[in-house]
Amino acid sequence: MKRAMREIIFDTETTGFDPASGDRMVEIGCIELINRVPSGRTFHAYYNPQRDMPAAAEAVHGLSSQFLRDKPLFVSGVEELLAFLEDSPLVAHNARFDFGFLNHELRLCARPDVSLDRMIDTVAIARTLHPGAKHSLDALCTRYGIDRSHRVKHGALLDAELLAQLYIELTGGRQIGLGLAREEEKAGIGMELAASAIVRPVRPARVFEPSAEELERHARFIATLEKPLWLEEAQPG
Repeated sequence: MKRAMREIIFDTETTGFDPASGDRMVEIGCIELINRVPSGRTFHAYYNPQRDMPAAAEAVHGLSSQFLRDKPLFVSGVEELLAFLEDSPLVAHNARFDFGFLNHELRLCARPDVSLDRMIDTVAIARTLHPGAKHSLDALCTRYGIDRSHRVKHGALLDAELLAQLYIELTGGRQIGLGLAREEEKAGIGMELAASAIVRPVRPARVFEPSAEELERHARFIATLEKPLWLEEAQPG
């Protein structure tokens, strides 16, 4: 029996853009997909970054230092997170950003990095499918008709939910994961369609030649013309 394909869609919120300069992850949201269909299992957590929240970052996700003050440290929930992620491929939008923060937090608590081999970047997929277009999550949700009217500010779980819908569309649409037919059934359907296709005979090309009467009428008409252009062009200049 073929093993189900498990993928994790995830998103993070942070205090800034660069963990090397002291920025920290403050929220993570994960959605489990089984054969490209949401299973209903999710993981969501807020973390105390042990530092202040810059105003610019708070304006994006709305998470204040006061709100995060009583939240647990990343290290206290790392095992629960890793248990949810397992060894599944991880899908994120602009994935190197999210992987960078996730791996930074893992290093701070002496855990090994998540391998970049597991990374699936939906921005890279979108750039291949729609070169020259806008590839932000908002722009792509608009392109694919994904409702984001409830998204007032960024939120890790909300953005992961939107990204799950987008990823399904980018990789072929919802019919991928329905699993309504086995491969051999699909092959049988294809053979039936091929057998029922209309076979049209190949006919030789038709040759159209004027009749003797048509040639005679044409000659009489030509004789009535005065100084036809083709005769003038044929004379030496």
